[in-house]
Amino acid sequence: MAKTYVIRSTRHRNGSSFTMEGTVAELVGKTAYTLECGASWQHEKGNKKINQNPKTINSLISNLNNAVNNSAANGCADTFYELVN
Repeated sequence: MAKTYVIRSTRHRNGSSFTMEGTVAELVGKTAYTLECGASWQHEKGNKKINQNPKTINSLISNLNNAVNNSAANGCADTFYELVN
C-alpha cells in the first residue's frame, strides 16, 4: 500500500490555506495544472525547470513552489506549498 501525504497550499496575501491528501501519484494528478503552467514559463530567463512527473514527495513540493514562482509576474509568487505530515 502506498503511503499517503498531506500538503498545504498557503497564500501570503490573506493567509488562506487548503490541504490536499493522497499518494504522490494522486497529488501529481491534483496539481497537474500548476505544474503545467510553471513548465510553460521555464524557458524564460531566470526560471527553473519543472519536472511534471516527480517521483518523491520532496520533489513534488519543490517543483510546485518553482512552478508558482515561474508563473508569477514578478517571479515571486504569493503562494507556497509545504508538507504537513
